[in-house]
Amino acid sequence: MALRDRLRRLLQRPGTVDLRPFQAVVAEAAAREPDVRGLTDEALTAAARALDPGDDASLCALGREAARRTLGERPYDVQLLGTLGLLSGHVVEMATGEGKTLAGALAAAGHALRGHRVHVMSVNDYLARRDAEWMGPLYAMLGVSVGWVGQSSTPDERRRAYAADVTYAPVSEIGFDLLRDRLATDPADLLLPAPGVALIDEADSVLVDEARVPLVLAGATDAAEADRTFAELARRLRPGLHYAADDEGRNVQLTPAGARAVEEALGGIDLYAPENLDTLTAVNVALHAEVLLQRDVDYIVRDGAVKLINASRGRVALLQRWPDGLQAAVEAKEAVAASPSGEILDSITVQELVGRYPVRCGMTGTALAVAEQLREFYDLEIAVIPPNRPCVRADEPDRLYATAADKEVAIVDEIAAAHAAGRPVLVGTLDVAESERLARCLERSGLPCVVLNAKNDAEEAAIIARAGAYGAITVSTQMAGRGTDIRLGGGAPPGADPSASPPPVSEEERERVAALGGLLVIGTGRHSSSRLDDQLRGRAGRQGDPGGSVFFASLEDDLVTRYAPDESHGGPVAPDGRVDDKNARWIVAHAQRVAEGVDLEIHRNTWRYHHLISLQRREVLAERDEVLHGDRADRVLAELRPERHAELVAAVGPERVAAAARQIMLFHLDRCWAEHLAFLADLREGIHLRSLGRGLDPLVEFHREAVPAGKRLPERARERAAETFDALAVVDGEIDMPGAGLVRPSATWTYVVHDNPFGSLDERAFRGLVAMFRRRSR
Repeated sequence: MALRDRLRRLLQRPGTVDLRPFQAVVAEAAAREPDVRGLTDEALTAAARALDPGDDASLCALGREAARRTLGERPYDVQLLGTLGLLSGHVVEMATGEGKTLAGALAAAGHALRGHRVHVMSVNDYLARRDAEWMGPLYAMLGVSVGWVGQSSTPDERRRAYAADVTYAPVSEIGFDLLRDRLATDPADLLLPAPGVALIDEADSVLVDEARVPLVLAGATDAAEADRTFAELARRLRPGLHYAADDEGRNVQLTPAGARAVEEALGGIDLYAPENLDTLTAVNVALHAEVLLQRDVDYIVRDGAVKLINASRGRVALLQRWPDGLQAAVEAKEAVAASPSGEILDSITVQELVGRYPVRCGMTGTALAVAEQLREFYDLEIAVIPPNRPCVRADEPDRLYATAADKEVAIVDEIAAAHAAGRPVLVGTLDVAESERLARCLERSGLPCVVLNAKNDAEEAAIIARAGAYGAITVSTQMAGRGTDIRLGGGAPPGADPSASPPPVSEEERERVAALGGLLVIGTGRHSSSRLDDQLRGRAGRQGDPGGSVFFASLEDDLVTRYAPDESHGGPVAPDGRVDDKNARWIVAHAQRVAEGVDLEIHRNTWRYHHLISLQRREVLAERDEVLHGDRADRVLAELRPERHAELVAAVGPERVAAAARQIMLFHLDRCWAEHLAFLADLREGIHLRSLGRGLDPLVEFHREAVPAGKRLPERARERAAETFDALAVVDGEIDMPGAGLVRPSATWTYVVHDNPFGSLDERAFRGLVAMFRRRSR
């Protein structure tokens, strides 16, 4: 091992995987390559199917040759290292352009050839279908079947896809199918097979950023739209006079004048009287929606609906919504139709979903930054794969400015200088509003640019394909910061839809751009996570290409004002507003570390609550599975109501009684679970009021009430089932099941509950109440 490699290994963060055993396997695979080259296609397929489960060298050799024949790509050694890392159950970190998709496909095939069913979890429908179809010929030559699932897939299409050896699907769709299975009343309706291997693309995003996001299955109820009176009232209130927001922009409170104005507008009520707590909460929620949630930052309005934006990807967060009260308040604010609301029938977090799989592995370009969380929550280690060619991207130090206005002027100047030379520029902004504001500034300066954000995501492929062209200026949100492959000179990346992207450009055009320094990436501010910064940087310098990156920041950026509001800088400021001071740079870095720490604590806290719910659901599901697949319901009801059971058996026969018992027990188990979820949601909302008032730990108090309630659930379901069983009627020799009152929701739908950005509703109402009393007592 070279001294440089030894030093790098020594300096790697604890927990990263030693690659030397994998490198030995890759070397052995290279030695077997000549023999594999001589195989016919049929012989290669047969050899793959006959592989010994522990023969990784042969798997790599066969996989490399299959990829060369079917895709025209011979995997690099580093791609095989990635494959071996995935086969060993690790998260592999591979830089942009290093071929994660192919490495993942070879690993998925390897797991399948070992006898495991594999789910490749992607972040959206497009990638699931693209990768399944792109890698399809490779899988076929290795004797492995492949399918894919998307949001529009029918139950039959899903069943066929899940029957394949390897299934590509968005993580949310797999979660939704699991929730539907948990409410199935007939084994023939089940979709998902037993979990085997989860191979997760963009693993840090899925396993960390979205781990705490609940996936929800809801049932139709008679839901009314939010009272738009509160939205109109909040719109009329004035900052400073009627309300004040905290320094971090996470809470807003009515002032005494504001409270009086609200009370007068609502007919002279006492807003803080106990009987008006619901009204106080509604006013606070409407005020939060009006003041703190910003259009084109936190959400956009498209097609007459409020669409949330995924902060870590810059894209529309498909199917996502805030909790019902906040969602309705924003919809009332924007005067759009209210989205469906209803009773939650079941839910599961992404972390719990992934945790079901006995084998978990993943790939991403930024894993080391969240190594602690991957180890803590998933027992996963990181395998850092070196690039095929050394990265020669020039990453400049941040340029820091005193004010946001000075920063914006400097950004425009930097873009103008690069554009004058013909160098392509990718500008990464923090939100939709900033991308559009910067585009207007560039237009006024005579700098033509293309904007990519959540509003025009349908044009993404074409915009990205041109982003590396001579003289191109692309202004984008984080959409271009993860998973995009920008080629120098322009051109579509492998696997792209040729109808949506231009064909690859000539080598001369690539060399022309490379001679100018390659793609220049400019960040308009530091993100709340260093991983997002690294993802944006990684758009330049792919596969040894030249490139550069530089981030601009200011002491007025939201990151600093929100997470380091008490830090100040009294050092020198240049005439152009630039600050070159260690203390000022420390403030920005400190703010980012605080933001990352907050996210980690939110993750931990959310998991503490959901872990108990997960354990309780596991117990209910164990009983439900016995009911669904066996005769447990019949035995339980025969024990609880022996005389009634005997009467029904005599009237209609044992099989029909058993079938009726099964449906009755399933209904009441599901009904009691939905009620239990509603109880837990209310408990978690209200626990802060009692806990903060008494100085108690909210989590302890939550467990104190949630645990006994969960233990009572199965018995309550059995008691209700027995009562329904007693009331069954026999009509014309048949059990009258329609008359039994087992009414399930007329419609169900799935969605993702976006994090409430302000914490518990009751906690915020409580803070507002306390603030009001403090002001009144002065």
